[in-house]
Order: sequence, then structure tokens, then C-alpha cells
Amino acid sequence: MEGILNKLNKEQKEAVIHTEGPAIILAGAGSGKTRVLVHKVLYLIVEKRVAPQNILMVTFSNKAAGEMKERIKSLLHSFPLDTPGEPTVATFHSLCARILRRSGVKIGIPHNFVIYDTTDQLDTIKDCYEKLELSIKDIRPRAALEAISSAKNQMITEEQYVKFARGYIQEKVAKIYPLYQNLLAERNALDFDDLLNKTIDLLKKSPETLEFYQDQFRYVLVDEYQDTNVSQYRLTKYLAGKHNNICIVGDFSQSIYSFRGADYKNLEKFRTDFPDAKVYKLSQNYRSTQTILDAAHSIISNNNSHPVLKLWTDNKEGDEISIFQAENEHKEAEYIVRMINSKKQYNPDFKLSDVAILYRMNAQSRTIEEIFLHYGIPYKLVGGVRFYDRKEVKDVLSYISYLSNQQDAAALKRIQKLGKRRFEEFEFYRQEFNEANYAEKKETINIIDEVLKRSGYLERYDTEDSEDRARLENIKELRSVAIEFPDLIQFLENVALVEQEYMPDGQIEIENDDAVTLMTMHAAKGLEFKMVFIVGLEEGLFPHSRALFDFGDLEEERRLCYVGVTRAKEHLYLTYAKQRVIFGQRNTATPSRFIFELPDEVLEYNNVDTSIINNEYW
Repeated sequence: MEGILNKLNKEQKEAVIHTEGPAIILAGAGSGKTRVLVHKVLYLIVEKRVAPQNILMVTFSNKAAGEMKERIKSLLHSFPLDTPGEPTVATFHSLCARILRRSGVKIGIPHNFVIYDTTDQLDTIKDCYEKLELSIKDIRPRAALEAISSAKNQMITEEQYVKFARGYIQEKVAKIYPLYQNLLAERNALDFDDLLNKTIDLLKKSPETLEFYQDQFRYVLVDEYQDTNVSQYRLTKYLAGKHNNICIVGDFSQSIYSFRGADYKNLEKFRTDFPDAKVYKLSQNYRSTQTILDAAHSIISNNNSHPVLKLWTDNKEGDEISIFQAENEHKEAEYIVRMINSKKQYNPDFKLSDVAILYRMNAQSRTIEEIFLHYGIPYKLVGGVRFYDRKEVKDVLSYISYLSNQQDAAALKRIQKLGKRRFEEFEFYRQEFNEANYAEKKETINIIDEVLKRSGYLERYDTEDSEDRARLENIKELRSVAIEFPDLIQFLENVALVEQEYMPDGQIEIENDDAVTLMTMHAAKGLEFKMVFIVGLEEGLFPHSRALFDFGDLEEERRLCYVGVTRAKEHLYLTYAKQRVIFGQRNTATPSRFIFELPDEVLEYNNVDTSIINNEYW
């Protein structure tokens, strides 16, 4: 047994050796939860003589499942086993696909069903539009699909949706949803949400199937439990319902995916359904300095709707957290460059890959990208595309470029593909533009606004669709560039110069993959860096304006801030601007409430008017 437990701390050991009955492991950021899960599986197999086939571990991503499987496999080689084999380590979706391939025929699902990805789903939605004679003006296909997926995540069937639909959007979706399901059935297809819901339906309607899988998976472990939705919760409850040997692991301070249907309240449901559950807390952090942990706790402790762990570490106390007040977004980006160059100058072992820049919205990357290009700092974007390569930005730039130069064949070809009617309306405007010689009379931002209005380009996007909202934010951010370059020719020249500095593979040249990482805070979850900058800490930006008047949304924004702070291992920099041009408007900014929630003793102020901080604005 010591071979399995000797590398674990006291809290981790207690969590690992609990094998019978339900358990909740509250795992703080950087507390070694993956190690605990892997060693728990080892302990079950080696010490408790549980057959590997009787263990199920469920996680969210194929990458996480693959890593868990490899770690378990490599460690098992060190121990003699009574029963050969490996435990089942799978994502929710792959597990359900496996169950339905084997047993789905009992509820009418053929074993050779196909799984539709997002493209297939959107094509099916468009077929529904054709049959129902709907227009994308009624509702965007992606928004309809998002609404259907949201309903499925809450296990609302098409029949139930029709009964409860209220308002224009829901009433349209109520017509699409049943037809969409019928078309999937006709095509022997399931979407990803169906994989879960059909499996639950199978387990509910076929007691012998339920008992088979309950006996096969006598021990169920669920990773990242704070990210589960209604259907994922119900599935794990079904599977563990006979033997009650279920262990859930999560950090509810890192629940940041409500827009995907994740519900941190599943913890309370779990406690109700499994009242005998033992709770284990992993509070020792192996990632960050105590200073960073104290800052993170000071922020997240302002939430009261979920459990909050007080993390501690044996690491050194560490540097103070730097708060920097910039005059504007350009000075903010230049400050980041100065700090990076300073670190490079005084630390020969410093690597750019140790640095991450985190922001709330993808559109914020533009200014940072341009400054990095100007100073020759290699960077890579995670989960995003360079600003001027984003489709919607290139579309709008094509309109503007062709307006300025009718010999731009590439721009003409692109805008013609955006729709015949749009092109005709744009052509009317272009003729007026040339006849009135507007290029010399109007500022760039006004020209952009007029092109968007006259072409009807913004009609392509639905504000109810989260992906479309991000695209609209990028278009608005292009207006910020227009404010800096009111002359149309200079505007286009600046864009061309920035694009010229990009390499063909999508970023400036990177040697040995050594580059600063730029990403949103949502994309940063699960990662860690020695040096982290969180930029744009201003009210309305972070926390986001959409969250300011909703208690639940504001708490999620605070959890997102907690995630950002706990990505830092050694150095943390928080920045905000006194004035910021965002979405084409110059605003006087108010420092984020999250700054005011930090303990003064862990902070180092740079260029900050401390009277604002000391006034305890919030």
C-alpha cells in the first residue's frame, strides 16, 4: 500500500483510501486532483482487489481521458494484478456512444447510427428551415441549434419545449426542434446531446440494461464535476444508483461554463441524493506562491453560493502582485512589453513560453497583438484566430478596401460571396460614395458604420448567439482602429502594415515554440504559467457588462477571475486603463471591483492613483 500512497499528502491519502460509499472531493486549484484520481484507481485495483473492468472514470475531454488512461496504465505495470485488464476511462459522450452501440436497439436506435458534428447539425437545421419555409431573418440557424442544445442539456424534450415556449425566439425553435429530431431519426443520426439523453432514456426504460451497467461499473469516478449539466448529473446518478460507490471531484470556485449548461448546483443535488457522502478537501496547492493564493482567496470569498477552499502552500511567499494603471490600452500593452523585456534581461533562464496574457473577450487581443508585432515579441493565440484574420474582420475590410480601390479583385470576390442583395445595396452606396467624394469628407469610422448599415452585413449575426456576439465584438473593435486612423487611406495602410508583419503560418516567427501565450480566461482553465498578466480589469469589461445586474452572472465572473489568478505560479500582474477605446468608443474606465477585493498587503502599485483604491469605491 505504501507504494501507492507514499507520494501523497495527508488530505490526498484520506481521499484515496475512501472506496465504499459516496464521496465528494473538493479539489482546489493546483492541489493535485489528477494524482488523487489516478492513485484512487490504483488503490481500488491493487489493494481492494477490484477488477479493473468494474471501474469507470468519466471526464470531459478526450485529452484528459487519454492522459488519465496512460498514467494509470504505466503505473499498473509496477504491481502484480489478480485480474488483467484496464478500467474504463472515457468522456461522457464516448461512454454513451459505447453503451448505445451495444444496447441502443432496445429503444429503437440501430447499432450503426452516425454521430453528427456541428456542421452536420447546422445542415440539418437548414433543411428544417426549407421544410418550414423559415428565413434566417426569423432566427439564425446557429442560434436555433444553440437553443435546442440548451433544452437538451436540461433534458427538455421537443414535446415539452412546444408546451412551454414563450416569446418570438422560443416559438420559432418550438417549430424547428420536433422536425430536427425527426430528420435525425430518419438519417439514423444522433447529435452529441442525444448521446447523453438517449442513454438516460435507455437506462430508464430497460431495467435489465441499467442493472448490467451498474454491475459492470461498481465504482464510478467523475472528474470536473462542477462542469456537469443536468443530463450528465442524471447519467452518473443512474450508473451509481445500485452500489453507491461514486466519487465526484471538482472545484466549484472554477465553475465558469454556465453558457454550456454547466451547473455548480449539481453539488447540492448530489448531497441530497447521496446524504451519506463523505467530504474530502484538497487545500494544499503545488502551483502558486502563498501571495497569489491569498489574493485568489480574497476575491473568491466574496461569493457565497458555493464552497470556497482556503488554499495554502509550502512554496515561498513570493513577489507582491503588481497593479498597473495605464493611461490607455496602448500604454497597457507597452507595460506588458516592458515587464517581459525586464524579466528577459535579468533572468537568463527566462522563456517567453512561461508568460500568458489573459483577457475577458477575444476582441481585446488586437491592441496586444499590434504592440507585440511592433516590438518583435513572438506570440501565439490559444483558442482564437489573429484579429485581422478573423472572418468577420476580413469581410468588413474587404468592403472598405473595395470602396477605396475598385481594382482590388480579391476584395470584390469576397464581398460578392456575402450575398447578392448585400452586394447590390453596397454597390448603390459605393456609387454615391465616389460621386460625392466621401473619402475626403468623411472619417473612417463613419464610413465603416455606413457600409455596415447600407450593406446589411450585420444581419448575418444574431445577438442571441454567443458565437455571433463574439464576432460582433470583433467588428466593433475594428471601429477602435478607425478612431485612431480617421483618414481612410491611412486606416487601410495601417491594416496592411500590421498584416505584413504576420508570417504565413498565422503568427510571427517562433523559434523552438518559445512565444508568449494570448488567450481568454475561459481558455486558460487547467493551464499554468510562471508569469501571468490579467488585462482590462475595468467595470463593464471584467466583470462583463452583461453580468453587472445579475447576482448569479456576477458570481461566475468572479469565479472566472479566480481561475485567471490561479493560473500564475510566481508572478502576477493586473492592469487596467484610465481611458480605453473599446468597440469604437473612447470611455473613461472605472477599476474593476475585483481589484478592490484584493488584500492591500499582497499588492504593489505601479502608476496607480491609490486614493481611488483607498476610497473603497465598491
